[in-house]
Amino acid sequence: MNDIIKQLGLEINTIAVFRNITSDSVVSRLISLIEASPDDDMPEFLKRYSAFVCELYAHNADLTEYLLKLVLEDENICIVRKGQGLDADRCISSAAENELHILERLSQLTPQDLAEYSGYDGYLPQWRTHSADFSAEYSRRLENVTRFGYGKWTVSNMFIFRNGSIVPVKYPDKQRLSELYGYERERSEVLENTLALVNGRPAQNVLLYGDAGTGKSSTVKAAVNELSERGLRLIEITKEQLRDIPQIIDEISDNPLKFIIFIDDLSFTSGEDCFGALKATLEGSVSSRADNMAIYATSNRRHLVRESFADREGDDIHRNDTMQETLSLSARFGLRVNFSRPDKKSYVDIAAKLAQSKGISMDENELALRAEQFAAASGNGRSPRTAKQFVNSLIQSNTAPKGEQ
Repeated sequence: MNDIIKQLGLEINTIAVFRNITSDSVVSRLISLIEASPDDDMPEFLKRYSAFVCELYAHNADLTEYLLKLVLEDENICIVRKGQGLDADRCISSAAENELHILERLSQLTPQDLAEYSGYDGYLPQWRTHSADFSAEYSRRLENVTRFGYGKWTVSNMFIFRNGSIVPVKYPDKQRLSELYGYERERSEVLENTLALVNGRPAQNVLLYGDAGTGKSSTVKAAVNELSERGLRLIEITKEQLRDIPQIIDEISDNPLKFIIFIDDLSFTSGEDCFGALKATLEGSVSSRADNMAIYATSNRRHLVRESFADREGDDIHRNDTMQETLSLSARFGLRVNFSRPDKKSYVDIAAKLAQSKGISMDENELALRAEQFAAASGNGRSPRTAKQFVNSLIQSNTAPKGEQ
């Protein structure tokens, strides 16, 4: 066993394709442990042992599971080229195959192996291992790279743009389409367009506009949740970050996944400098579009621009052209879907379905009356958001009869 561990410690130093993995906090501590000499300094060996186990425990207690996850998520030359529809050089493929065998053997190291290696007969913290074929698992990941992606794109299905980088959302919205009620026609339009994007067909940029609380943002995020396992990701940006769209597109243009660049609650005042950045992207100027992406925006304003009477005045001889340019921005979205405030019947129907989903059983007439009273008292009027708040108020007040859960 001593010779096997020492040989493994040497072979780890030859890793090139999966080099990033050796810098991982758990793996680097395991490598440090293997490189320690218990014959020369047993206390130092035990310190490295406990440091490794402590770091592993922060994630799980299964070394094989942890290492395999790192391998499948690693961004390296093999999977990047596969995502681009290209083959890796034979030298690179051969190196990757050899490294997978090394990492698989590393994942099989047990506490008993290290105890035998060190000759220490006291108690040592334990971890688990299990049998796994790293080469077969990685081959499957390569074949399904358009579904799972690689690197940070495996961590989440929703991302934000922060400090010049695209970063995963740690706790993404889990909303599902089955949890949204009403607006079936509107949602079907959005979903059909999104399916076109996922399936590699031409997809439109989408503007979801209309009254507040009608589920525009929820529709987009729910569609992403439904299709994330088919390779869809969402990158949310703010209005102030519109000028960064070319940078974002440069990063994702060669990626095998599909992307929605999402701007929530978008509106402009005339003359804003970020207006032009969105206009250029929607018109498909150089470096402004990629085949694997579409822009989805929500707004309470159909024309996206807050117009004042002052905008109609002045001595600009071309003010008419300027006004037309700003007011026609929404027309540059190929698909525009209107989410208008529901009428009484639709509002009550949404409230009833939400109540039923929460196990609330109530007379239809009583529920309708109380839902209307809640909408009036809240001052927000009828909307799916108001209906949800109404149902939550029933649950919180414990005044609603409960059906079987």
